[in-house]
Amino acid sequence: MAKILVGVSGGISAYKACELVRLFVKAEHEVVPLLTPAGEKFVSAQTLNALARRSGSGGPYPHLERADLFVIAPATANTLAKLAGGIADNLVTESALAHRGPLVLAPAMNSRMWASPATQENMRVLRERGAHVVGPEHGELGEGGSGVGRMSEPEAIFECCRQLLAVSDSLAGTRVLISAGGTREPLDSVRFLGNRSSGRMGVALAAEAARRGAEVTLVAANLAVPAPAGIELVEVDSAAALTDAVLGRDADVILMSAAVADYRPAAKESGKRHKNDQNWTVELEPTTDVLLDLGRRRHEGQLLIGFAADEGDQGLERARAKLRAKKVDLIVFNDISRPGIGFDAEENEVVLITESGEVVLSRAPKSEIAAGILDEVERLRGQGA
Repeated sequence: MAKILVGVSGGISAYKACELVRLFVKAEHEVVPLLTPAGEKFVSAQTLNALARRSGSGGPYPHLERADLFVIAPATANTLAKLAGGIADNLVTESALAHRGPLVLAPAMNSRMWASPATQENMRVLRERGAHVVGPEHGELGEGGSGVGRMSEPEAIFECCRQLLAVSDSLAGTRVLISAGGTREPLDSVRFLGNRSSGRMGVALAAEAARRGAEVTLVAANLAVPAPAGIELVEVDSAAALTDAVLGRDADVILMSAAVADYRPAAKESGKRHKNDQNWTVELEPTTDVLLDLGRRRHEGQLLIGFAADEGDQGLERARAKLRAKKVDLIVFNDISRPGIGFDAEENEVVLITESGEVVLSRAPKSEIAAGILDEVERLRGQGA
């Protein structure tokens, strides 16, 4: 049985929260309803507490209730904006700021409000921080007409929460080491050779592994997104620093999602090279192949996952060869020639390559791709790979 916070903000679809609470209670979970002042105009706290079989908040600090999961349904545009900005001016937003488990959001609003650039930016921020979003759906709206903005049905929200709770402790006691971001190799005191990796994929993996109960270390190279809370963060800059950080730590599962430079300048200029009318010729030398070193050093029972960002069918073939050459258990291939996925994008689509076959994870937010990758990791661990 899990303890679940159900937040209700002010929208006509607040009545659906009653059915959501009923579904949780039927599944034998402990439910704590929380309402915004606007939410109480649509459904009473007494009604929700009666459905949850509670007499009330149960203490002077209801926003500090410890719970396994927090779901906000409906999540209005106003509430989403407050969550994105860290504003805690009511019971629901205070609770969200204090909550340290999975957060599920079920947006509900007018279709024009949903399409607003401000709302979409808030959703991007919340997804990036690890929030799980259900809906909204296309359908009839409270003010009349139809469009995208209708809250998902309670059954769909319940199913999302059920799946999250089902894997909440599946990696408990497992040490997981993840590399993320893109390395920078200095040319002089100002310039560097780098790549377009934002670290979103690695951060999503770290958040998902932590959610499943793992002890997570994130070796982060120049992230463009914030690292998840509650993990060990090791910040590095260059390929050499990342290699030292990774090889200096032991783990049960290693996911090398960082875009590590294959080459670096053979010699770094002292100080800043000032512009003139002469060409600048730079000799590059190969960096250490950290994945290959990890494959050679791996101990019995350790799971090693490599990533391959390449282009097209030939890139996929190279990824298949990499599986064998680097002595890894899994290669995650993403086709960077396709727009909207991979480097510095919020979505991804990958092929999971193992000795037993290949699985395609279709285009989805990187948080969902991370969940699919870790599902495969758990499958391999179960086989003793």
